[in-house]
Amino acid sequence: MDQPETLTATGTGAATGPTAQSTKPAIKSAMRKLPEATLAFWIMKIAATTLGETAGDLFSQTLKIGYFLSTVVLFLIFVVTLVVQLRSRRYNPFFYWTVILSTSTAGTTMSDFMNRDASAKYLSAGASSLGWGPQGLGLGYPTGAAILISLLLLIFAAWKLSGMTFRIREIVSFRGEALFWAAILVSNTLGTSMGDYLSDSSGLGYLGGALLVSGALAVLILLMRVPTVPNVLLFWIAFVLTRPLGATAGDFLTKPVAKGGLNLGTAGSSAVLLAILLGLMAYAHVRERRTEHETEHGTERRTERRTPPPS
Repeated sequence: MDQPETLTATGTGAATGPTAQSTKPAIKSAMRKLPEATLAFWIMKIAATTLGETAGDLFSQTLKIGYFLSTVVLFLIFVVTLVVQLRSRRYNPFFYWTVILSTSTAGTTMSDFMNRDASAKYLSAGASSLGWGPQGLGLGYPTGAAILISLLLLIFAAWKLSGMTFRIREIVSFRGEALFWAAILVSNTLGTSMGDYLSDSSGLGYLGGALLVSGALAVLILLMRVPTVPNVLLFWIAFVLTRPLGATAGDFLTKPVAKGGLNLGTAGSSAVLLAILLGLMAYAHVRERRTEHETEHGTERRTERRTPPPS
């Protein structure tokens, strides 16, 4: 599970010796498509998932498009952003986080369509339907979560059988990245179901649900110090849990005061969150380019030191 992929040289003749060894970090840096899981990564993840919640509700509820048509439109947007990401030759923060945002937004409406229906408890005041098209499957949060957990386990099983790494920093193949994004889409949809359950059905409310998930994430941070617990496992649990944190935070921002929210509205909240996310993406882009520049110059210096002078 934790074995990294082996990067092999392509082309007509691979270099060997010290020069080839010194260029391996630069080759790997150029090939990787996914970021490191730093503190900035998790801040951006929570911002993107919160925006995904408010934007999904904006499409399906505020604009009255409905869960079904919103899901179709947002899933197509996800496909477009995913194609751009897959065709990219290296990690680009704007491409990567746009796909994360599209999975969060599509995951919001997909989860709502699976779990909800046109019964009164899901309708806003004065509304008689959930919008255009089918009104939702009404499976409920436990059944919807069970289906999504099963799908996620199937993806991980296929991933494990493929023999490819689970470490996102070391995923460089097309198939490995496709499995990664499939897991991301399902995990974000699952996280939405968990967040809605905590906010709407558990009795905890929006703030209570957010505090519960935050406590669970704090436990995961402590478990990182336990050598017997794989960090890869902790990463994926945290990735799922940050989605309900974003869902409850998004609902807290947008829902009426009578339901325990701040009633800031889906449009205003989405605009503010988008501005924050774009600022973080710009910061990540500058940081990534600076890191690449330092890596390339470090490789050049090592090559110069190891190359013997001409006789």
